[in-house]
Amino acid sequence: MEKHRCGWCKGDALYEKYHDEEWGVPLKDDDLLFEFLILETFQAGLSWITILRKRENFRLAFDHFDYKKIAKYGESKIESLLQDAGIIRNKLKIRATVTNAQAYIAVQKEFGSFSNYIWGFVDGQPIKNNHRDYKKAPAHTPLSDTISKDLKKRGFKFVGSTVIYAHMQATGMVNDHELNCFRYNEV
Repeated sequence: MEKHRCGWCKGDALYEKYHDEEWGVPLKDDDLLFEFLILETFQAGLSWITILRKRENFRLAFDHFDYKKIAKYGESKIESLLQDAGIIRNKLKIRATVTNAQAYIAVQKEFGSFSNYIWGFVDGQPIKNNHRDYKKAPAHTPLSDTISKDLKKRGFKFVGSTVIYAHMQATGMVNDHELNCFRYNEV
């Protein structure tokens, strides 16, 4: 018997694997939180499957999302990234990645970890929603508005409320699996 999955991932093996193994799992590791944040910023205006298909290329191009290295990227590295056909070659998003790495380090210094900072908005516990249809999940919420504003105040770029809500979903800060999805009670 096939497991019931959220409707957004059905029919694509890569999407289904991501859904089954990663999406919505509470994530508190700073290295992985940074990876997801950067991937979400690149996803703005594009489909998530486009980013997933390029994820390994992003990892290689951006030194496996080592934010300490990325924070020090200079013009020659930025130019090489703009020539890399394996990633999304958006100059503003590439530059924002460098800026975001620098801001990320500043947040870590202030809060001890980025995880402490971001999970503090939900008191360390996922918000468990109860959507029967993934199409009923919001694109943003008052909480994602608040987090977005705070990140922007701290110097982050491409972190609008919709990007932040997607990040919250991906990293398990909110459980937006459909009620009848097999993952709903597992995460």
